[in-house]
Amino acid sequence: MKIVIVGAGIGGLTAAALLARQGHAVRVLEQAAALGEVGAGVQLSANAVKVLFALGLRPQLEAAAVQPKGFEFRRHDSAELLHRIPLGAAHLQQHGAPYYQIHRGDLHAMLVQALQALAPDAIRLGARVSHLSESADSAVAHVDGHGPVAGDLLVGADGIRSTVRQFLVGVDHPSFTGQVAWRCTVPIERIAPALRTDLVSTIWCGPHKHAVMYYLRGAALLNFVGCVARPQEDESWNTRRPWSELDHDFHGWHPMVRAVVDAVDRDQCFRWALNNRAPLDRWSSDRVTLLGDAVHATLPYMAQGAAMAIEDAAVLARVVASPDWPLAQGLQRYGQLRGPRTARVVRESTEMGQLYQITDGAEMRQAFASRNIARSRNEWLYPYDPLTVPLDAPQGVD
Repeated sequence: MKIVIVGAGIGGLTAAALLARQGHAVRVLEQAAALGEVGAGVQLSANAVKVLFALGLRPQLEAAAVQPKGFEFRRHDSAELLHRIPLGAAHLQQHGAPYYQIHRGDLHAMLVQALQALAPDAIRLGARVSHLSESADSAVAHVDGHGPVAGDLLVGADGIRSTVRQFLVGVDHPSFTGQVAWRCTVPIERIAPALRTDLVSTIWCGPHKHAVMYYLRGAALLNFVGCVARPQEDESWNTRRPWSELDHDFHGWHPMVRAVVDAVDRDQCFRWALNNRAPLDRWSSDRVTLLGDAVHATLPYMAQGAAMAIEDAAVLARVVASPDWPLAQGLQRYGQLRGPRTARVVRESTEMGQLYQITDGAEMRQAFASRNIARSRNEWLYPYDPLTVPLDAPQGVD
């Protein structure tokens, strides 16, 4: 088939590479003038890593990523340990693939290379899709200044402000969650050895805010994400903000957090407004479908946004390749298969944000004690394999 994919992010590129491997003629339309990813770290559990290994990316991932030993949830001021999720060897042994933390730009570059090895001219830059049309025979993306691009199938991987989503369900704007996220990286040599962890990721939990810290690029960089409750602001979805605001937001926090805040480049403090949407019941028409944030924008509190997009891509490619359904029926099946699992991730990610930001320390301890996060994720989230999971029943919600 001729397949048009709108958006050259992680989900769109994964889908393009998987579909190109099947022999389809793939065209990826990206509105940016240059390839790249804004942001810093991304986390990949076994459920996503298996797909990337299938694309032949194991050597690149092993060279560029960090395998953390575990997640530790700690109080923002005292460093009291609230909960721990073993990763490293335990994750590999239990789920059949490693848990990686990687710079988003590095992962994006790997996926671009993988696609270009299969289809050198697949990606078209500076291709902003203004609207879509669909007939019984094709789906058409209308590109500003370039005219129509038609395909047998069109996939919307164009993020939370998706044009393809609007075509399918009408205009529905993202909702601001009342949270913003600081994102920055610090070279590890700026952090005193006594204030570093031994390849452990830490979630620092405090009143109305929390911070996540983990390593990238062979532990040469320390990634910082600080999520803060804040009223709606008139700002871009991502923007540089004064260091003084970051400093104020994490005043009085543990010395390990303060070490990062004090060491960050003052002009490299980025802040995202965190938005979400209610999960969709309808993912597809006869020839148009969605994946990733375009259909199930997910807050970062379970570190599964990229993983869900990668899972979507794998299941979509399998449905498209299956002889069991014509295309229109297969696309409906794809949404039925992916909808329950991604809706659970959206819901539990929101709940995690609330848990991490409980004001009272005793109440937070009780909440963590009553909720075994490690067991839950090891039972339903991480074991899921989008390459082999049955295509005849809703997936990954038990």
